[in-house]
Order: sequence, then C-alpha cells, then structure tokens
Amino acid sequence: MMLFKLSLKNIKKSFKDYAIYFFTLILGVAVFYVFNAIDSQTVMMDVTKSTRSIIDLMINMLSGVSVFVSFILGFLIIYASRFLIKRRNKEFGIYLTLGMSKRKISMILFFETLVIGILSLIVGLGVGTLLSQGMSLLVANMFEADLTKFSFVFSLSACIKTLIYFSIMYILVMLFNTINISKCKLIDLLHASKKAEKVHMKNPAISTLVFLISATLLGYAYYMVTAGINETLEYVDKIFIPIILGIVSTYGIFWSLSGLLLRLVQKTKTIYYKGLNSFTLRQISSKINTTVFSMTIICLMLFVTICVLSSALSIKNSMTANLKTLAPIDIEFYKAVDIPEEYTGKNKNYTKEIIEDSKISTRETLEKLDVDIDTYFKDIVEVEVFATDDVTIEDTLGDYLETVKKNYPYLKLDSAEEFMRVSDYNKVARLYHLEELTLESDEYILLADFDSMVMIRNGALKENTNITLLGKTYHPKYQECQNGFVHISSNHINTGIFIVPDNAVDNSIREESIFLANYKETSKEGKQETEDMIRNLTSHPYFKNTKIEIESKLGLYENSIGLGAMVTFIGLYLGIIFLISSAAILALKELSESSDNKERFRMLRRIGADEKMISKALFRQIAIFFLFPLLLAIIHSVFGIIFCNYILETIGNQKLLESIIMTSVFLVGIYGGYFVITYWCSKNIIRGR
Repeated sequence: MMLFKLSLKNIKKSFKDYAIYFFTLILGVAVFYVFNAIDSQTVMMDVTKSTRSIIDLMINMLSGVSVFVSFILGFLIIYASRFLIKRRNKEFGIYLTLGMSKRKISMILFFETLVIGILSLIVGLGVGTLLSQGMSLLVANMFEADLTKFSFVFSLSACIKTLIYFSIMYILVMLFNTINISKCKLIDLLHASKKAEKVHMKNPAISTLVFLISATLLGYAYYMVTAGINETLEYVDKIFIPIILGIVSTYGIFWSLSGLLLRLVQKTKTIYYKGLNSFTLRQISSKINTTVFSMTIICLMLFVTICVLSSALSIKNSMTANLKTLAPIDIEFYKAVDIPEEYTGKNKNYTKEIIEDSKISTRETLEKLDVDIDTYFKDIVEVEVFATDDVTIEDTLGDYLETVKKNYPYLKLDSAEEFMRVSDYNKVARLYHLEELTLESDEYILLADFDSMVMIRNGALKENTNITLLGKTYHPKYQECQNGFVHISSNHINTGIFIVPDNAVDNSIREESIFLANYKETSKEGKQETEDMIRNLTSHPYFKNTKIEIESKLGLYENSIGLGAMVTFIGLYLGIIFLISSAAILALKELSESSDNKERFRMLRRIGADEKMISKALFRQIAIFFLFPLLLAIIHSVFGIIFCNYILETIGNQKLLESIIMTSVFLVGIYGGYFVITYWCSKNIIRGR
C-alpha cells in the first residue's frame, strides 16, 4: 500500500513534466479506437448490398492494419518509458541509498505504469468515442448513407480490442522497466545528470566526402523515380534500388551533417559568437551526432506519412471528380463481335455458342437476355469500334518509334489500334455533352486521356505521322491528341482511339459493339430497381452464351467510393500513427536531453545569461531539431509524390493541391503540437519546476 501511495504521489508531482508521454498514450488509444469502431458505426447505415460488401472489406483491411499499428505503438510506448526512467535516475539512486531494494523500485514503476495505463485508456477511450461520432458522419457521407437514422454509437468490440492490445503493450513496458532497473548501478543513477554527451568532432574531409556521395546517391534515386521512371519500372525488382539508395543516402546525410554543421558555423565568427549561438549549435551538433539512426528513421517515417496522406486523399478526391465527367450516362453494354471460328479450339473461354453470339449486335444480345429495352432505357446510342492487326501502335508512331522504344521499353507495340467512324463518335459526343468533331476525307483525329500515352501519341502527331488503313493513307488533323473517351469509367483509361471518316472502315474489321443509354426511371429507387435487374442478368440461362460486358454509373460510383474510402481510411490511419510516432520520438528525445542539460542551463544563468536569452536558445535548439528531419522528408516527398502520381495516373491528380494542403494541416496540427508541448515542458524542466 505504501508503494502504491508513493507511486500516486510521483505521478501527481511529475504530471506536467510527462505531458508528452500522457498526450502520446491518449492520442494512440483514441486513434486506435476510432478506426476500429468503424465496424459498429456502419452497422446502422442504410446502404445497398454491394456497398455493404465494400464496407465489410474495408473493415477487414483496417483490422489487419491495426495489427501493424499495434507494433508501432508498442515500440513507441516502450521508447517513451525510457524517458520516464532516465528522467528519474537520481530519484531511484536516492531510493537505493535509503535502503530500498530494486524489487520495490520495480514495484513502484509497476504501479505507476498501471495507473498511467488505466488513466490513458479511460481518457483515450473517452476522446476516441467522441471523435468516432465525427468518423461516423465521415463514413456515412463517403458512402452516401441515410443520415436520418444517425445516433450516438459506442463500439464495445473496438473498446475490448483497444483494452486487449494496450494491456499487452503496458505489460511489455512493465517487463522492460523491471529489466532496466535490475541492470542499473547506484553510481550511474546518482551521477547520470552530470554525464554529458561528448561531441566527437568527425574529420571534416571525411564528412564532406560522405555528404557528397550521399547527395549524389540521393540525386540518382530521385532521377530513377522521375525522369528515369520508365527504366526503373521495366522490371518490378528495380523499384527497390531507389528505395535502398534513399535510405542509405538519408543516413549518410545526417551522419555527415553531424560532423559538418558545427565546423561550418564555427568558421563564421559573427554568427557563432553571437548571443548563445555557440552553446545552441554545440547542443544541436551533439544531438545529431548521437541520434543519426533515430533521425534517419524519423525522416523516413515523415516521408512515408506525407506521401501516404497526400496520395490517399488525392485518390479519393480525384475518383469523386472523375465520376462526374467520365461516367456521364447510366449504363453501357459492350462486347466483342465477329470472333473467328478458330478461336473455339484455341481458347476454352470461347465456346461455339459465344462465337455465334458474337455475330449479332449488343442490342440483339440484350433481347435474348429478355431485357425490355424500350421499358428501361432512353437516350440510346449504338456504335461500333473497329480494329485490325495490320495497324498496330508500332505502325502509327512513324519516325517517333525509335524514341519510344528507347524511353518506353515496356510498351507493347504490337497491340492493334482501335478506330471509330466520326459519325458514330459524334453520337457519343452528343450523349456525353462533349464537342463534336469534323474530318476531311483524308484526315484522322486521335482521341486519348491517359497521360503517358498522350505524351507518346503527341510525339508522333507532332511529326505529322500518316497512317494507312485498308489501303488508304490518312494524315492527322491536329498536332496533338484531343481529350476524350468512349467507354464510361471512373478513371482515365483511354490510351488512344482513332476517329476516321465513315468510309475508312467496313464490317471486315469490326471488333466491338457498344450500347449506351440512360435509365428511364429518374428517382433513386427507380434507378436502383433497374440496376438490380441488370445485375440479375448473370443468372439468365443465355448469359453463359455471351461475352457481354456491363458498366453502370451506379456500379462505378459504388466501387469508386468504396476504393476511395478504403484508401483514405488506411492512409489516414497509417499516416496519423506514423506522424504521432515521429513527433513523439523527437519530443521524448528532446525532453530527455533537457533533463540531462539542467546543469548546463544553470551554468548559463551563473555567467549572466537572462531567462529571455535562455528561452530563445532553447526554442532555436528544439526548432532546428524538429525541422532537420522534416525538411529532408519534404524534399523526399516532392519526388515521392511525383512517383505516386505516375503510378496512379489513370485516376488523375486534379485534387492533388487540396490533398497536399490537408496533409499540411495534419503536419502542423500534430507535429507542430508536439513541438509546442515539447518547448513548454523543456522550459519547465530547465527551470527546475
């Protein structure tokens, strides 16, 4: 009982000094609960069956991510507990001097960890419960669920899961503390505060050489994920090269800076000897010198955080924006036509019945599926797409072919090009509310919206490349691709379709029959009924005899918001946890240093430094310590985001700026919040309060 009372007194006395520790524990518990409570929050939502399955998939993925997050938080809590022990070395030394056994000191720490754990769980679950209500609204808004039934929800399953995971973490902390105390020596505990980190002055020549090599390697890694990305992605395993180079060069930069920083500033006497700059710079150099590995890990975690948050939010925003322009109608049916008879023997997927079905139009196939076209659809447009192996991508690149082979070695050049009659395209354009096109008898227009292919196509068009189709030659009307598409989608997937005069093609090279329409029913319930009818076509006996493909605006919308929500929540979850971990490690390291340096600050007061000068020196010291890994992480992120955009270019980056702004808000809020609390706590420590 006495040890328990002593533990409570220690917690009460040290509460302000340990604000970072409590803040981190509470934030970790709250975030963990919020993302695991989504399951309970979505149960009451009124959504369609397909949307429910998407939500269930998202919840399962978040559960898997939670296991990974628990390891990160476990490491963070154990790391944070080191600060508590180091901060109280002298106190434990006095206990030993007074005759208290190490076992009893371990019991004090056990009770403290237990009380702190219970308090952080209670407060964290309270905060998490409140925040989860906002998350409920966010989830409901993303999936357009009925908000009229919204009510306060407490997730018992998320609460139990949080209690189990964090209890395991606290037990590990207790074991860690017990082992730590058992290894401590009395002399080390009593004189820990008087020990100072030695600033090992690295050889400036070696530091300069390492810095130059690291900067060169980093520059090459940047090149590989931007200008040289096509070579990098030629083989999947090549992507690990810039990753490894980035990690190694980041470590090298921090290692070399710890040797160069102080040397460089020392040569600038006016700066070095101004105010307390000499003291501040030696402190910073000492910290970087002893935390090279930690700074590298923190920088890389911040880099991942910025890229994950920016890309995740950009994907969600872009997919939502895409649907408004890329799915302007309710439904599209399409299928391959005139499939050769010999395909029956070559490919098991092509039965005799499917070959027969390919000889009729998409409309006729729908009629065989007992779809009453006039009852369900309006604004109907039927068009055809043509293709021939005699005109491939290689054939349409002309003199630009060698450049493409060099810069895009992965591109499949023997793929057949697609063609559409200008009159057919104009029917689609009117339906989609796009600009109609006109052509002379010997002209063609290339339509595309997939950015990488647009760049390739434009290279050929600028050289006025002619194409030959069914024995006649055509030249480009425009020197660049026209933005457009035929198939509805949630992404920019049109790699190129040639719009040609009506007489340029004939039925001998027909490839695809397309049926486009809107639903006659305009109400939400009516559209859903039509959608359900279409989805039930797969159970019709004739469906196995056709290769008809179906894309609906509602289906695309559900899949897009599902994928967007999944990416957003996983990105937010990992991004926030990484951000908390990075900031907390920096903050705890800084507080530990402030605790060790109390005597140094007292010495500054004795030689005449006033509180304003000391506070200013402390502020600069902490600010530089926080900014160093962040600045390099931001530089990494510029190239990382460029790489992510290249990979995700079919989705688009229309909302990238908004995503970056939102990521900046998270950075300022969490990282900046840790900086402010660290500065405030450090001031209390060095003042001995």
